[in-house]
Amino acid sequence: MLDNFGDGLRGRGSSSFMDSSELRKKFLEFFEKRGHTVVPSNSLIPSDPSVLFTTAGMQQFKEYFLGEKSPYGFNVASCQKCFRTSDIEEVGDEKHLTFLEMLGNFSFGDYFKKEAIKLAYELLISNLQLPISKMIVTVFKGNTEVPRDEESVKIWGKLGFSEEKGNLKFCGREDNFWGPTGGEGPCGPTTEIHFNGVEVWNLVFNEYYRNKKNELSSLKQKGVDTGMGLERLAMVAQQKPSVYETDLFFPIVKEIRDRRGTGEGQSLKSERIIADHIKGSVFLAAEGIFPSNVEKGYVLRRILRRAIRFGRLLDLPKGFLIPLAQKVIEIYKDIYPEVKSKEADILTVIQSEEEKFEKTLEKGLKNSKLQIENCKLKNLKIISGKVAFDLFQSYGFPLELSREIARENDLEINEKEFEEEFKKHQEISRAGVEKKFGGVGKEATYEGTRLHTATHLLHAALREILGKHVKQMGSDITPQRLRFDFSYPQKLTDKEIKKVENLVNQKIKEDLEVKKEEMNYQEAIKQGALAFFREKYPPVVTVYSINNFSKEICAGPHVKRTSELGHFGILKEESSGAGVRRIRAILVK
Repeated sequence: MLDNFGDGLRGRGSSSFMDSSELRKKFLEFFEKRGHTVVPSNSLIPSDPSVLFTTAGMQQFKEYFLGEKSPYGFNVASCQKCFRTSDIEEVGDEKHLTFLEMLGNFSFGDYFKKEAIKLAYELLISNLQLPISKMIVTVFKGNTEVPRDEESVKIWGKLGFSEEKGNLKFCGREDNFWGPTGGEGPCGPTTEIHFNGVEVWNLVFNEYYRNKKNELSSLKQKGVDTGMGLERLAMVAQQKPSVYETDLFFPIVKEIRDRRGTGEGQSLKSERIIADHIKGSVFLAAEGIFPSNVEKGYVLRRILRRAIRFGRLLDLPKGFLIPLAQKVIEIYKDIYPEVKSKEADILTVIQSEEEKFEKTLEKGLKNSKLQIENCKLKNLKIISGKVAFDLFQSYGFPLELSREIARENDLEINEKEFEEEFKKHQEISRAGVEKKFGGVGKEATYEGTRLHTATHLLHAALREILGKHVKQMGSDITPQRLRFDFSYPQKLTDKEIKKVENLVNQKIKEDLEVKKEEMNYQEAIKQGALAFFREKYPPVVTVYSINNFSKEICAGPHVKRTSELGHFGILKEESSGAGVRRIRAILVK
C-alpha cells in the first residue's frame, strides 16, 4: 500500500524551534497523509486487567495484531497518554518520566520493516529536519531464540547507516526486543533511533507471540508498532539538554522556582521530580483515581507524597501543589479537555492528600532522621523493617519513600521484615473486619448478613448514579445498621441520595438471586468483578453476583435473594475524610 516516500530526503538541514503542539500535529498529519487513521488517545486505565496502567500506544490495538479485524483499517496513528510506574525511581534525570505522551504508527498485517523504517526516516530527517549527523540507530543482535535482524540492517544500510560508519550499533534483548505488555501477547525485535545519545523512537516489529509459559511462537500476521515519546522528541527538536526544559515542562519548573525558599538538597533533581509527579497526579486524578493504599490509588499516593517530600527539601510553602497542578491543566487543556472539565475534582483530590500528609510529614521526617542517626552510631547498614512499617503505618510514608531516604544516607531497609510486619497487620485488620460483619460463615447473624448484601447493592447503586470511578473505601456493619465509605470528592445532593436509595429498593423488589461462584482471580476480574480490599487475593476466589447489577469478589456471607432485605433507607451522608464520603443506612422488614 505504502510505496511513495518522497524523493528529497535531504538530511542536511537543522531543525527550527517547534513547540510541542506543532510536533504533535506534524506527526499525526504526516501519517494521516500516508494512509493512516488517526485514533484518539485511550484512557490511562486499560481494559487489560494484567496491567495497572496504559504504558504504551499499542495497548488499545493489541487484539488487532493478533488477527482481529480493526475498525480503523490496517494502518493507524495516535498520540496516547501513558503512565509508567517502572520509571518512578529514574525520574530526576534528563529524560525519564512517569506520565508521557506516546506518538506511534501501527500496521496490522499491511506494511513491515522496510516501510516503517523509511517512514520514520522521512518524518525525522525530511519533515522535521532533525540533524542526521546526530542520529544513531540500533538493531537487535539476536540470541538463542531469535536471529539477528539482518533485514533491518540492510534497510538502514541503503539510507546511509552501518556499523562501519559508527551510526549503526547492535544491541541485545534488553534494549532491542520489546514486549509483550501484560502476561502474554505479541512481541518482536526492535530498531531504535537515537539523537545525541537520547533514544527518541522505537520501531517494534511484531512477528512473535509469547504465551504465559514464556514460550515464543511466530505470528501468522506480522505487524508494526512504534513509539516515540513526545517529550523526548521535543527535547531533541527544541535542542534542550533535558525534557524539563521543553515547553511541556518548563512552565511548571518556573512555577516551582518562583515559589521556593532557601531549602537545600539536590535542587535540580527535586524540581524535576516535583514537576513530573504533579503532572502524573493531575492525569491520574482526571481518571477518577483517588489516593489509597492499594493498586492505582497507591501509585497516586506514592507520587504525590514523594513530590511533597521533595517540596520540603526546597522549602516550598504548604499548599504548593495546587498552583503547580493548575499550570499542568493550563498546558494540556486544549489537547486533553478532560483535565479542564474535571479541574475542581482534580484539585480537591490533590489538596486533600497534601493536607493529609502535611499533618504527619514533619514527625515522620524527624523519626526517620533519628533512626538513620541511630544506625550510623551503631555502624549498621540496614534499617529495621519494623521501623519502615511504623513510618508507613503511623506517618503515611510509602515504603518507596523510606527506601529513598535510606539510600540517600547509604543505608538499606530490611524489606523482607517490612513485608512480614505488613502481613501481620493485614491479619489483624481482617480479623477486625470479620468482627464488624458479625462474624463470617456459620457464625454470622442473619441481620448482619442482610446488611452485608445491602452494602453490595448500595455500592452498585452509587456507581450507577455517580459514576464508575466510585470505589468502596471501607465498611462497618452492626446488627442495627451499615456504614459504607466510598471515594467521591463532593457532598451528594438530596436528589442523588434519593436516586441511590430508590435504585437499591428497586433491586430489592425485583427479588433477584444472589449467586455464589468460585473461580480463578484473573477470570473474576476479566468478568468485571470488583475487588477493592487491600489484602492480596488467593488464586481462587469467591464471587457474589446479583443479576447483572452487582458482581464483587467477597468472602460472604449473603442472603439467597434480595427480597429478604425488606426496605432500605439512608439515614445520613457525610464526609469521612479527604475525598471519601460515608453513608449510614438501615433495613426495615
